[in-house]
Amino acid sequence: MAGQPLGRRTGVWRHPILSASAVLAAAIVLMPAIAIVVIAATGGTDNWPHLLNNVIPRATLRTLILLAGVSTITAIVGVVTAWLVASCEFPGRRVFSGLLVLPLAIPAYLGAYAFAEFFSFTGPVQTAYRALFGFQSSRDYWFPEVRTTGGAMLVLSSVLYPYIYLSARSMFLMQGRAAADVARTLGASPLKVFARIQIPMARPAIMVGLTLVAMETLNDIGAVEYLGVQTLTFSIFDTWLNRGSLAGAAQIACVMLVFVICLMMVERAARRRQRFSSQKTTAAVHDSVRLKLAGWKKWAASLACLLPPVIGFAIPVFVLGGYAARRLEQFASTRLLSALWHSVLVSGSTALVAVLLAFLLAYAARTTRSRLNAAAGRFASFGYGVPGTVLAMGVLIPLANFDNAVDAFLRAQFGISTGLLLSGTGFAIIYACTVRFLTMAEGTIDAGFHKLSPHLDMAARTLGRTSSQTLWSVLLPMMRPATLTAALLVFIETMKELSATIMLRPFNFNTLATLVYEDASRAKVEDAGVPAVIIVAVGLIPVFLVSRSLDRKGG
Repeated sequence: MAGQPLGRRTGVWRHPILSASAVLAAAIVLMPAIAIVVIAATGGTDNWPHLLNNVIPRATLRTLILLAGVSTITAIVGVVTAWLVASCEFPGRRVFSGLLVLPLAIPAYLGAYAFAEFFSFTGPVQTAYRALFGFQSSRDYWFPEVRTTGGAMLVLSSVLYPYIYLSARSMFLMQGRAAADVARTLGASPLKVFARIQIPMARPAIMVGLTLVAMETLNDIGAVEYLGVQTLTFSIFDTWLNRGSLAGAAQIACVMLVFVICLMMVERAARRRQRFSSQKTTAAVHDSVRLKLAGWKKWAASLACLLPPVIGFAIPVFVLGGYAARRLEQFASTRLLSALWHSVLVSGSTALVAVLLAFLLAYAARTTRSRLNAAAGRFASFGYGVPGTVLAMGVLIPLANFDNAVDAFLRAQFGISTGLLLSGTGFAIIYACTVRFLTMAEGTIDAGFHKLSPHLDMAARTLGRTSSQTLWSVLLPMMRPATLTAALLVFIETMKELSATIMLRPFNFNTLATLVYEDASRAKVEDAGVPAVIIVAVGLIPVFLVSRSLDRKGG
């Protein structure tokens, strides 16, 4: 891959093939969204009056209510706990700093299944409630119903708040205590310092976390379907598969794409403000004395930091782990082993493809600083915000058209039928998951490249190495940790992914996520315990890495 220098002063090299490959990678990511818009525009308007009058308004309203509720709860929980562990001293602070990240290992659909079981009539909560007050049946008392919009808010908030906790905590640690200390010397109370100084300084980071929470809420299908909340995501699923209207589902998907684009614009604006805020800070919070809480306040702080991981992690593990412990023989069942193999195969393939594309995009941006490469990187990150159900539709239709075209050509020319080459295999799942999680791999690898001085490339070329030799002998060995981390993150996220997998999987093709979904849909959550525990165990790997990173940065 020999490079052509633009000029001696710039030190920037032009790689036409590399730039073209980056643009192709961005086009691959954008193709599902383009396909959805084309299907919606050319699919006719027969169903549009029904959708416009009955489906879209109600689903949009429920989606907005759910987004507002989840965003509010996660913001309160995430910001308060982040401030407590970063700025205050109380019993168990260091332990809670790591425990508060644990709910990231619980996919929302597993949380929904566990909460429904935990708070059901036969669950431990209502059983203890009846025993305590002597009630005999459900008609004797009132108990909140989990299968409501409020229940969905609780479930999603309990597993998504760590996004805000991590981003807010990082900002509280980076912004230092100088401004807070000055405010206190002027007589401001700790609460006033928190509300008027620290929150405004951390607002960009909080907005980044909120947009991630909103994107994950839009993406969820397993939890909202199980809890009976008909959001836009569920409406796409229902309109396409249950009502048989592909055009109608695509039209609803276009409405969701508007949500996604707005969220991504907010997220990018917040990231720009976050970088500006970070550059203005110097001292770290762990270099100064934390506020020591005393009396009832220290125990209230401990309780506030204990409840979120108990609700978001301990309850699902207690329910699902209990079911798994009573079905240990399933670990050797053919059904589970087949699903595990499919999960590993799909996740490993997705991780490989995503890392290769991400490395291509990041390396193109490093070697050739051009607007074209920058635009390719931005477009390639579009897939993360697109819900899995929308991606599934945008992936399946183009692949099916390609399969049909190949089959028709070979039938006409050679009398050979190829059947479904791509759309009827796991390739469709790999494609959708690559589009969705490419930005995760690209961000990790790009961050790794930013840690390597550009003088390394220049020095290698000065010594007579070509750009290809520099890549293979210098950059790749140094980028191994970032590359492995990116592959690990994509592998784990793909293993947990449900929305796209449930719609794209071939017949008799189950992953661990779809296996859990099938059992829960048949009211056999107990049978889903073993695959659910495997998913949670795998999801704990990045959580452990995050917790260890937090410990190194000051607890």
